[in-house]
Amino acid sequence: MTRITPPAWRKTSQYLMPVSHAPTAPGAYDIYPAHPLPSGAIRVGFAALAETVAQAGTVVIDGYPGVLWEHFAAQLKAALGSYGQAVVFSNVKDAMLPGEQIEALIAPYLGGDDPLFGYRYPGGLADFFDPERLADLLPAPDAINVLYGCGAALAGWKGALIYVDVPKNEIQFRARSLSVANLGLDEALPPKPAYKRSYFIDWVVANRHKAALLPAIDWMVDEQRADEPAIMPGEALRQGLEQLTRSVFRARPWFEPGPWGGQWIKSQMPQLAQEVPNYAWSFELISPENGLLFASDGALLEVSFDMLMYQDHHAVLGQCAPNFQYEFPIRYDFLDTVDGGNLSVQCHPRPEYIRRNFGETFTQDECYYILDCVPGARVYLGFQENIVPQEFKSVLLESAQTAKPVEIERFVNAVEVEKHDLLLIPNGTIHGAGIGNLVLEISATPYIFTFKMYDWLRLDLDGKPRSLNIERAFQNLYFDRRGERIHKEFVSHPTLLEQGADYCILHLPTHPHHFYDVHRLEFSGAVAVETGGLDGSCHVLSLVEGKTVLVETADGTQTRFNYAETFVIPAAAGRYRLISEDGSLIKVVKTFVKPRETWEPGSVPDAR
Repeated sequence: MTRITPPAWRKTSQYLMPVSHAPTAPGAYDIYPAHPLPSGAIRVGFAALAETVAQAGTVVIDGYPGVLWEHFAAQLKAALGSYGQAVVFSNVKDAMLPGEQIEALIAPYLGGDDPLFGYRYPGGLADFFDPERLADLLPAPDAINVLYGCGAALAGWKGALIYVDVPKNEIQFRARSLSVANLGLDEALPPKPAYKRSYFIDWVVANRHKAALLPAIDWMVDEQRADEPAIMPGEALRQGLEQLTRSVFRARPWFEPGPWGGQWIKSQMPQLAQEVPNYAWSFELISPENGLLFASDGALLEVSFDMLMYQDHHAVLGQCAPNFQYEFPIRYDFLDTVDGGNLSVQCHPRPEYIRRNFGETFTQDECYYILDCVPGARVYLGFQENIVPQEFKSVLLESAQTAKPVEIERFVNAVEVEKHDLLLIPNGTIHGAGIGNLVLEISATPYIFTFKMYDWLRLDLDGKPRSLNIERAFQNLYFDRRGERIHKEFVSHPTLLEQGADYCILHLPTHPHHFYDVHRLEFSGAVAVETGGLDGSCHVLSLVEGKTVLVETADGTQTRFNYAETFVIPAAAGRYRLISEDGSLIKVVKTFVKPRETWEPGSVPDAR
């Protein structure tokens, strides 16, 4: 694989996605899983984009916050120079409200001095613009006119619509290098405040805007390679997305080091950058941050995962679509503590708390599936029988103030784990993976709402203390989740659902508070599975034992997935088969949304 030298506008050890990528050998984890499009669908470079613009004459180039807009406009203008026509570029940012007005508008949603949390902004991208200034942006006569920038379509120009996207991981890498600024700002914020503002403000309004534009996009641009953008027709994009809503697909994963990270991911996936101390996370399927890759003639183009939901969320989700709308409900990620450190001791908010305080529609209910572990590995889960809440809180506060170590096991229960165990972590449950685990975290989708109580006195990778949220945690903890109750209620006990000559299906029951459930399919031949169609649920799956598995969908297409890869079967796909290629024993974990009548009150948003 060709390695791309990291440019100055991104700060990370992770490789920039290449222009093209050949499929990996069977059994080797693929970091660039791409879905095929017809030949000629994707072109690369500003020359190809300039040809499109010159033919259109009047062009609106809208896109996502985090695009390097001035670099993009300069490169496109240079490429248009060869056409010998007058070219007029206008920046829609000139029509934005003054910075102080934008600051006043969003201040109530930024959480004050809270370093991590705000409240999801309820408005739209148009709130950031002056309608009169937008109206004053007019095309010049007898010229190629280009109106560009996030929100450009709000000006109402009649012309070709080009949408420029950039993946969330690349936005964060750019934010770390201070090369991009948040909406309405002229200068970049430090990375952590920039992320908070992006999560609660910028990405919220930009996503709503993108959803409205998708049916009208004439050309889609992936700008993550800022000097080599990839472009495709909007119709090809929509056709590609439509195909994925009824067939198997895999999101593009991305990976991050962390202060507690381990060595399992690094050793198992040598195609990743090795110039890092560890890998703590693999974002296998965190839909707000993952993308989907398309390929044509070897060229790659990435769009955000949510575009699939905007295309047809009913086909993807099935019976729960009216409740979740564009929010894909299930999350898969890896937590690596093998030869690493303990995760923080933490909990997640109760449903009413996350709605009232952060504007989320459902909470971060989790499970830990132990994909691999060293002998004797443990997970912290629930309290000791004799827990005294006020004593525990006092010890934690003293530690936070004086850096005094806490004897955690005086207060928190530890469960010894083995491969393929499933531990249940509904909201309000104290928990944390111990050293020596490769955890497949199966969860509801919200992913930043972790209230840390104790972090082993560690510094973050930037050398600064990690933020603790002791007060918030104590507003959400359930102290009756302790002692023997943990082993009975919060450790899943598998039961046999179905058995054949060369397969069995096990139920790994989740907690009543979880709106999703888990099965494990074990087979050496093939097993047929039903999603239930639009009256059923999407299935999220991962190969947890075995080298490869083939997935055969209703149209007869077969797709290979490798060990530890996560893939999705939309509800509309209906029936599919999982096949062991070489006859060896295969184990696949499957997660799906429970039937509507079994949901705990308040665990799932009301139909909208």
